[in-house]
Amino acid sequence: MTDARTAEAAFRSALLIKGAESLAVIEDALRVFCGPLGYDRFVLFSASAAKDEVVERIYWVEGDWFGGGEAVDAETYVRRCPVTRHILDARQPFFWTKTTARAGELYRIVRTPRGRGIHGLQVPVFGPLGLEGAMSLGGERIDASPQAQLALKLVAEAAFLTARELLETPADDEIGALSGREREVLAWTAAGRRQVEIAATLGLSERTIENHLRRIRKRLGVTTTAQAIRVAIRNGEIAA
Repeated sequence: MTDARTAEAAFRSALLIKGAESLAVIEDALRVFCGPLGYDRFVLFSASAAKDEVVERIYWVEGDWFGGGEAVDAETYVRRCPVTRHILDARQPFFWTKTTARAGELYRIVRTPRGRGIHGLQVPVFGPLGLEGAMSLGGERIDASPQAQLALKLVAEAAFLTARELLETPADDEIGALSGREREVLAWTAAGRRQVEIAATLGLSERTIENHLRRIRKRLGVTTTAQAIRVAIRNGEIAA
């Protein structure tokens, strides 16, 4: 593609993704846009820098990531791809390269992918709480030009934000307003305070704080406290 055509196609794809009502529409839009740029492997996931396990939830994984045409599920990808942890140190999209030698698979973060192997681009997505997710795209012969990188950043960010809204935001009839105490507990948690500290500040037991957080997750229809914080911020329950 020419630079102008790449930019125009990226903008159209991002608009299509933002209006998607299902994950399948997002996936199709990504395949159509990324294919001509040489990308045929995709991983889209939510993430957190505050946990030992960076990846919280994989929304979509597709493609021959590890060779041999084997099917790759979320668990396998996380276990075998060390590049994922590099997003903890990244502030911008970065390229990586994977080659295979006698010692096994070798992953490297590179400025410009060259030569044989699988190459890719990882796009971290940041929000009010810092790292919120990422998309990784890969292929054997990829367009690594600055223009393609900017275009893929736009499309990947749109894909992550839309997928998260579709898959993690509860339906309107499932969302319940938090009580004053629940908002207080969640706000302290979002500020980085530990449960023992929150308990001492509010004059409650740690067990009570734990129960509050459990009810908050259930009320907001999420599975982790990090997700609860994000939903509460979006709903205006607590400040960013």
